[in-house]
Amino acid sequence: MAHRPGARAHRGSASHALSQASRRRQVLALGALALTGAGLSVLSGPTQAQAWPTKPVTVIVPFPAGGGTDSFARPLFAALSRQLGQQVIIDNKGGAGGNVGATLAAKAAPDGYTWFMGGVHHAIAPAIYPKLDYSLERDFVPVALLASVPQVIIVNAKRVPANTLQEFLAYVKANPGKVNFGSAGNGTSHHLAGELFKLQTGAQLVHVPYRGAGPALQDVMAGQIDMMFDGLGSSASHIKGGRVKAVAVAGDKRAPGFPEIPTAAESGVPTYQVATWYGLWAPKGTPQAAIDRMTADLAKVFATKEMKESWNGLGADTPTLTGKAFHDFVQAETKRWGEVVKAANVKLD
Repeated sequence: MAHRPGARAHRGSASHALSQASRRRQVLALGALALTGAGLSVLSGPTQAQAWPTKPVTVIVPFPAGGGTDSFARPLFAALSRQLGQQVIIDNKGGAGGNVGATLAAKAAPDGYTWFMGGVHHAIAPAIYPKLDYSLERDFVPVALLASVPQVIIVNAKRVPANTLQEFLAYVKANPGKVNFGSAGNGTSHHLAGELFKLQTGAQLVHVPYRGAGPALQDVMAGQIDMMFDGLGSSASHIKGGRVKAVAVAGDKRAPGFPEIPTAAESGVPTYQVATWYGLWAPKGTPQAAIDRMTADLAKVFATKEMKESWNGLGADTPTLTGKAFHDFVQAETKRWGEVVKAANVKLD
C-alpha cells in the first residue's frame, strides 16, 4: 500500500507541535519551581533570623564568680533566659583585671551565641596596660549598658571613727599617711576611685592592692584595713547588715534603695562622681538580627517589676543606653579615666 506524502507531513507536523508543547510545559514547570525556590530563599533569611536563638547562649564574664559583677549578672541572665526561651550560660573567665576574659570574647565566633559582659574596668585598661590583645572599639559591637551603680566610700567603724564624709576627711587630715584603702588591684576601678578622691580632696591615703574586690572587702569588714572605695552593688548587703559603715556615695544623687546615704556632693565634694558600670558587647561580625533581638529582649527584661526591684536593692538605676549611645558613653569614660591615670601617675607593679 502506497503512503500518502500529505498524510506523512500532517503526522510529522502534529508530532512536532506536541513536542514543542511538551517542552513549553517543562520550561514553565521549571520556571515555577525556580520562582518557588527564590521565594523560599527570600523568606528563609528573616525566618532564620527571627528563630535566634536556637540553642543556649553564653556570656563571658571576665571576673571570678561571687564578685560584684555576679551581683548583676546572675539575676539578669536568669531573667533573660526566660525571655529568650533559651538558657543563658555565664562563663566566668577571670584574670588580669578582666582582660583575660575580654581577649577570649574578642576571639569568639561571631555567631550570636557568645557575648561579653565587660565594664568600667575595660574603659580603664587602655591607659593602664601598654599592650592589650583586644580593643573594645575594634573587636566588639556595643549592645547595651546593663547597670550603673555609684561607688560608695565605706569604712570599718572600729578603725575609722567617722559617720560622715566630712568626719572622715577630718580624721584623715589629722592622720596623714596612716589611713589605708583596699582595692581589687592596681589600676582597677576601686584603685582609681581612690586616686581620684585623693586628687580632688588632698587626702593622704595609702593604697593596699588585693587580688580581687572580694578579699579587700572581707579585710575591711575584718578590720585588717581601714576603708575602701567599692561598688555599691557588692557592698549593699554588708552596709545593710552593719558590717561596714557607708559615709557617702560618689554620685550627684542618692542611690535607689539607699536614701539614707548622702552624696559626696552634699558632703562638700561636688566633683567626686564615680560609678561602677557594666555593659554587654557582641564580637564584631555578630549578625545584626541577633543583636537587635538581644537589645529588644533586654529592654523587656528591664521593664519587669522583678528586675526593677532587684536593681533598686543593689543601688542601681534601670539602664537605658543602647547601641551608639552606649558606645559614646564608653568613649567618654575611657577618656576620663585615661586622664586620671596620667594625673595620678598610676603604674602597674
